[in-house]
Amino acid sequence: MKSPLLQRNGFWQHLSDARRHFAQTTEAVVDPIGVVMPIVRSWQAWLNHPAELMTTGAQMMSDWTQLSANAWSRVNGARLSPDIEPDWFDQRFACPAWKEEAGWASLLEHYLYWSRAYERMIEETPGMDHAERRKAAFWFKKYANAMAPTNQFWLNPEAMRRAVETQGQSLQQGLAHLQTDMQDRRLPLTDMTAYKVGKDLAITPGAVVYRNALLEVLHYQPTTQRQRSMPVVIITPWINKFYIMDLTPQQSMVKHLLDDGFDVYLTSWKNPTADMGSTTMDDYLSRGIDVAIDTALQLSGAQEAHAVGYCIGGAALTMWLAIENVRAKAESRAVRVPHWTTLATLVDYHYPGHIEIFIDPASVDYLAGVVRRAGYLDGKSMSAAFRLLRSNSLIWDVVVRRYLYGEATKPNEVLYWNMDSTRLPAEMYIWYLTSLYLKNQLIVPNALSLCGTSIDLGKITQPLYLVAAEDDHIAPWRSVAHINHLLPASKRAVLSSSGHIMGIINPPRPDSRRSYRVGNVQITDTLEIWEARSTKCSGSWWPDWFAWLHERTGKWAAARPVSSAQFPTLSAAPGTYVREMSEHSAA
Repeated sequence: MKSPLLQRNGFWQHLSDARRHFAQTTEAVVDPIGVVMPIVRSWQAWLNHPAELMTTGAQMMSDWTQLSANAWSRVNGARLSPDIEPDWFDQRFACPAWKEEAGWASLLEHYLYWSRAYERMIEETPGMDHAERRKAAFWFKKYANAMAPTNQFWLNPEAMRRAVETQGQSLQQGLAHLQTDMQDRRLPLTDMTAYKVGKDLAITPGAVVYRNALLEVLHYQPTTQRQRSMPVVIITPWINKFYIMDLTPQQSMVKHLLDDGFDVYLTSWKNPTADMGSTTMDDYLSRGIDVAIDTALQLSGAQEAHAVGYCIGGAALTMWLAIENVRAKAESRAVRVPHWTTLATLVDYHYPGHIEIFIDPASVDYLAGVVRRAGYLDGKSMSAAFRLLRSNSLIWDVVVRRYLYGEATKPNEVLYWNMDSTRLPAEMYIWYLTSLYLKNQLIVPNALSLCGTSIDLGKITQPLYLVAAEDDHIAPWRSVAHINHLLPASKRAVLSSSGHIMGIINPPRPDSRRSYRVGNVQITDTLEIWEARSTKCSGSWWPDWFAWLHERTGKWAAARPVSSAQFPTLSAAPGTYVREMSEHSAA
């Protein structure tokens, strides 16, 4: 007889209603994010399938026997090729000892085998819901990463070698790093004293020309004598600070746009405090995006602007443009943004990447209670979630290098920006998780109402330049590409190499190893059809984008002043809001 566990999401179905409610309530208290219980349910499901369990166990025992035989042969001098090897991107086992010395090679094989075997076993759990299996496998992999031998001094040959060679100084320095980090309550990805915003980063000259309680609008000083008559307004994500668009001059998208003759405006969002807990998505649209675009139009004297949205800024820009189309038609006027660009932007959240592990109804209910009490989601929580997605490179590699090797973290401007975290207002955050991630309502015509207007993406007809990144783990490119089937507008699509940040911050440079695919896309195209028709190019996609913009942003005109009597300079760029620090953020 098959277990009740075979039912979809049926772990509790064999219990009475009262016992099921008690069990689920208890689980919500002791494991609200679902870190442990999905794995427990996986083992429970396997126990209810003894035949499958015995078959899998027999195979694992056979594999273990082979690994043990290999280990014994190596001890006796045999030179054997490994049966199992680290992934090409896994740098934990780069030390030659893991390949050249019998004991270490066998330890490596056993660790890799058992961690992968159990992960695969969880992924293939019989009678368990697919989403639950994914969640269980994700958390098991995090535990397996934490238990890697490289994370322990006596099982890390490189750590021991350095300790001997430095006469213990590497361990002494590692202890000093540990004490500092515990006092600061953070695990730094980079040297947090190496940069200062406004001095080393975000140094492109400009001015804050508008400020309200939610954002500052920056207008940048021209670097050319002539500029395109239509301004470019960049809607930055408020999950992080704006200066990812304006790092060093060599990496700055803002600087490159200016140097190519564009008139650039940009949003710098307020880092929310507890008294902003009631701020909603409506506020970000009406008091944020709408104000930024209106400021650019009034200061420039133009009738239209090109808008660029990055990450959640792109999702919000999509909502705003849907509203703008409805209102423009009702008011018998032109849409203020005749064409637009999205960068690594999700509008269809059916598969939002591994971040879905943290988002289910129970987790969202728990998080809603936490953030409503605080008034915001603090930056460290968001940062921890994203670091867990790539725990080996963003957590354990740092731990090993700082505490076991005694290395100081090296300066890196992107990692500094990553550590300079921001908060999210409670109500906006809860709405964002519920309406988009849980219910995926943005793609359903009229399922959402924002700023008093029903949202229908089918009303957006303005041409779109769409950029996705092939290694993006936050906005997977196949999910980003779904926007093509939702908008009747013409589109030009880019698939950039690298990930969510470096696939976008991708300036032209002679030594670039980046590449991209680019091509126009039809609403009926599948991904395979577009890939076959697109062109593979080396280097940065920025020149292709700039050429597309030049065709659409009006005639050349004399460069405009950075401010005016109506919009005076309130402060020099990068402004005041970007300097507001969160707890455990940049020093």
